[in-house]
Amino acid sequence: MKAIVDCNSFYCSCERVFRPDIKEKPVVVLSNNDGCIISRSDEAKKFGVGMAGPYFQAKSLIEKHNIEVFSSNYNLYGDMSRRVMSTLKEYLGEENVEVYSVDEAFVDLSGFDPKDLRKIAKEMKERVEQWTGVAVSVGVAPTKTLAKLANYIAKKHKSRTEGVAVLEAEEKLARALKGIGVKELWGVGGRSAKKLEAWNIKTAWDLRNMPEEWARKHLGGVVGVRLIKELNGEEAIVMGDSNTPESKRMIATTRMFGSTVKELSAIKEAVATYAARTGEKLRRQHSAATTIQVFVVSNEKVESTYFKHGRTYAAHQVLASPTSFTNELIAAAMPLAESLYQEGMGYKKAGVILSGIVPDTSIQANLFEPQKGIGRFLMEQIDNINFSMRGDVVKFAASGTTRNWKMRQEFHSPRYTTRWNELCEVK
Repeated sequence: MKAIVDCNSFYCSCERVFRPDIKEKPVVVLSNNDGCIISRSDEAKKFGVGMAGPYFQAKSLIEKHNIEVFSSNYNLYGDMSRRVMSTLKEYLGEENVEVYSVDEAFVDLSGFDPKDLRKIAKEMKERVEQWTGVAVSVGVAPTKTLAKLANYIAKKHKSRTEGVAVLEAEEKLARALKGIGVKELWGVGGRSAKKLEAWNIKTAWDLRNMPEEWARKHLGGVVGVRLIKELNGEEAIVMGDSNTPESKRMIATTRMFGSTVKELSAIKEAVATYAARTGEKLRRQHSAATTIQVFVVSNEKVESTYFKHGRTYAAHQVLASPTSFTNELIAAAMPLAESLYQEGMGYKKAGVILSGIVPDTSIQANLFEPQKGIGRFLMEQIDNINFSMRGDVVKFAASGTTRNWKMRQEFHSPRYTTRWNELCEVK
């Protein structure tokens, strides 16, 4: 049996941990640059605040219902995520917990008696909430896909399930599959759902009963076959499949600027900062990149079928050898940024994309170049310091110090858990 532990409205929950005065109030969290709504509490959903919509469009509704608004505080959310995952590992053993995303983790419950599954799921939920303050829902079922479905039920019917749903019996699985539309299934996107509905496959139960050969032909080959197997209770996505480095073919860091940028120095600072961030992501999954791409987005108005947007300018370079070292990535990115810059033009966004990703253990050494042992040690120390402080406390000078181009964050909360001068005060 597999379980998935999913934090409820995670970003909102993190903000509430240190603000008990808003525990019952509606809360929303905004994306980078305070652009869109990316997290909503249940109370905010009831007032009709939509997900992923622009903040300025929902502003009147937010003010009308006195909804609390926060800018994204990734230092706080990252640390709270670590606490949630550590709590699960403490309870069940690190080998049985697979972190799937910042607010989700799969748990292997194969060694437990089916009669005890609901009790264990409730204990997991209670321990996480007691130790971290973050509310979670738990779904338990024979496979990962079915566990995600169980979690969907646990969240949708909280008053009845108390945040825990266990689908251990065939009759429970059948009832759940018949009541869930295909668009709610893990791994089925909007386009695939429309295609399935056109074939009169409307529920998870309908899809479960389709032949595997049909799925191989019409539902993405082996991916579709895995989905059919999982819906039938046959484990096809094993623990560890969700986040292997080999599956990440591209890593990117992109951000909107807080205001229009016209200076080359600011563009280079931003690109250097994003190159450092992508290098950190690479090292975290023990990989290296062979190609780097830099892009900038101007504030020129370009008409498209759906909306107006800026024009994108991009340039790339194949690296001399695969690397994840920040200094080497910045050195490669700076000439690309310079080549894209046009004097007098305004820019609203920039980004760095790394591709051609390979494991860092398979890099071919160059006989005519010095080995990189010291560089690797330096990167590890920088990563350790920045991880413990939850931010780029140690950075390369190319990233700048003032960073006037940084994204707008007008509703940023304190970094309660990673800054001494921002600790929560009790009065």
